[in-house]
Amino acid sequence: MRAIVKVGPERGVKFHASYAEPEVSAGTVKIQVAAASVCGTDRALYEYSPMAQAFNLNTPVVLGHECAGTVVEVGPGVESLQVGDRVALESHVACWDCYPCRNGDAHNCLNMELLGLHLDGGFAERLVVPATACFKLPEDFPLEQGALLEPAGVAMHAIQRSKIDLQGADVVISGGGPVGLFIAAIAQALGASRVVVVEPNAYRQGLIEALGAIALFPDDDVISVCRELSGEKLGFDVAFEASGVAAALPPLLEAVRREATVVTVGIPGKPIEIDVAAYLIKKGLTLTGSFGRSLWHTWDRIAALVASDELNLSKFITHRLPLSAFDEAIELLSQDACKVLLVPGLPDRRQ
Repeated sequence: MRAIVKVGPERGVKFHASYAEPEVSAGTVKIQVAAASVCGTDRALYEYSPMAQAFNLNTPVVLGHECAGTVVEVGPGVESLQVGDRVALESHVACWDCYPCRNGDAHNCLNMELLGLHLDGGFAERLVVPATACFKLPEDFPLEQGALLEPAGVAMHAIQRSKIDLQGADVVISGGGPVGLFIAAIAQALGASRVVVVEPNAYRQGLIEALGAIALFPDDDVISVCRELSGEKLGFDVAFEASGVAAALPPLLEAVRREATVVTVGIPGKPIEIDVAAYLIKKGLTLTGSFGRSLWHTWDRIAALVASDELNLSKFITHRLPLSAFDEAIELLSQDACKVLLVPGLPDRRQ
């Protein structure tokens, strides 16, 4: 089969036209991949950046962790799925036996393996995964949108972690990449009154405005805008830091009202100083982080929003490419693009 493989600890990947077909075993299923989305983590793996090195890859490994497809073979002992089922894949493959797994926090499993990093992933025609990593989709659920449930689930989980009822709420987001855009779209679907997104890229600002949200540059007076728009509250109700830029968090702490909540999603490249007395004690802010997706509460919620047409993830898809165009897909992530899909069904380009 065709597959994109990270061969070893170095920059680049290899496109295989005849990679070994995976075989099912007890507790696993084989998936015919319909679509797989390329993300910033894949770019880091391609470049073999320090962040990628910290993941301790099992090479050679097929990349790709945002994907969906159809079950074509079921291994012994699997009762939850059958051939023909449509599924989206959870990239955090949990053991389901450690303390966090047994107590509702499987997304933070102590023995976690990551799809496309430690286990062969979805940048291939087919893959084999534990049945416990599959989220079963309704029969008519669009598989391209299914491939985006994993990254959209990051946004949904961040909203769930805030514990804020977004109906009528004022929401400010730092970072207009895919996760920030998903947070904005979900917030609006859940009835937010105002959504402000801080983003330096002009193309992404256009995407933000197309959602009906307010786009601001980091150099704009974000704090004053939020205080003015929120009236007597003197600040927004909840903020999401989705950029990973260290300088992005301090303005959010000022842009929210007293007793508000700030959720950090983006991973900063260095430690950030916080004035605990000023913000957490005197201002009464709740500061929390969000990692992955709650299994399976987040998946149920985000899939329901898509199935009911309250959230359309397909509008975030800007490019569809064959597996052989992976290098181009990586380049697009730094250009005017949002979600780039690799579609194994598309004909390959000449190498």
